[in-house]
Amino acid sequence: MTVAQIRLPRKLVPVFSPARGAVQYRGARGGRGSGKSFNFAKMAAVWGYAEPLRILCTREFQASIRESFHAELKAAIASEPWLEGHYDVGVDYLKGKNGTEFIFRGLRQSVNTIKSLAKIDLTIVEEAEDVPEAAWLALEATVFRQPKSELWPIWNPRIDGSPVDLRFVKNPPANARIAELNWDDNPYFPPGLDTLRRREQERLDPNTYAHVWEGAYLTNSDKQVMGGKWAVEEFEPGADWEGPYQGGDFGFAQDPTAAVRCWIHSDCLYVSHEAFKEQLELDHTAEFVSRHIPDFAKHTTRWDNARPESISFLTRHGLPRSVAVDKWQGSVEDGIQFLRSFRKIIVHPRCKRLQQEMRLYSYKVDRNTGDILAVIVDAHNHGIDALRYAVTPMIKRGFKYGMLGVV
Repeated sequence: MTVAQIRLPRKLVPVFSPARGAVQYRGARGGRGSGKSFNFAKMAAVWGYAEPLRILCTREFQASIRESFHAELKAAIASEPWLEGHYDVGVDYLKGKNGTEFIFRGLRQSVNTIKSLAKIDLTIVEEAEDVPEAAWLALEATVFRQPKSELWPIWNPRIDGSPVDLRFVKNPPANARIAELNWDDNPYFPPGLDTLRRREQERLDPNTYAHVWEGAYLTNSDKQVMGGKWAVEEFEPGADWEGPYQGGDFGFAQDPTAAVRCWIHSDCLYVSHEAFKEQLELDHTAEFVSRHIPDFAKHTTRWDNARPESISFLTRHGLPRSVAVDKWQGSVEDGIQFLRSFRKIIVHPRCKRLQQEMRLYSYKVDRNTGDILAVIVDAHNHGIDALRYAVTPMIKRGFKYGMLGVV
């Protein structure tokens, strides 16, 4: 017996480990260059090789086969000689020697036609971000009539709270395996595409870049506290840079412990390292943070002063230069104003959690009027709080001496 080896990105292995029919949903969300569509096309072709299946490939808009999942399937099949020999790939059809059949339909134009389809074993929903709730209801009512039938959504997130987001991220079914997959999860990410990614990282604003390449919601808005003040760039601190400055925020319950290292140069604040972890035990904190931020113990670190007993513990267990940060009434607002006083806040690409916070940290919005309020939402701020703590002595000194124009 000949055994074929199927290579997948690591994050997709648990998605496809259960046998066919063991789960109802398998899917992936993420940005450009992740290989989501290609790998799901490959697995559909593999399953269609193993047994005869009727496989529906759909998306919200499909005016022609050229706009369908056909091209991804064709490329995936061509990548494996044993699959290529099994399938008859035509201009507008795709069939296996064992009777496997791929059907291509657009939901917007053909939802009634899809309702009439019988015996669908597998449904692939490409560009699932665009599929409205009514289409999901009609689709699921149709395709789950067949025993062991599955539905595979694939999408690039755009709207926080879209129908696919609510179904598979906010409230995922218990019988779903959904992975987040981005360019750096793809072991076969093409060098040419990486050149494009790096160019767009320099050209696009951070929120748009994160949406396109990092699978983030598209969140350009005036409600963002750090909007327009930050960028992602690679850098190495120079000998004439001021710093390093370090800050830390203790986690609680589901909130992460966060620590950062930053530098100041040419009126810019540079964040070089971060360490984030949920449910981090205090006695593991020194080891974890030091593993992610080199020589962390050698420099003064300012921690949230709400936990003096935790700071005392750290000074005796691996982080001897831990101190409590000063706080005062309005220190959060003063700190944000100080951070925004820099010409730019440059975040190193390896600091992915801080990038996420920079995108999501926001002001409250009046739900009745839509007005942006002068109140900061206490969320997505653990790394930003650590960043404030790191530069707190400068905040106080700056306000005292009018550095920010405040007397």
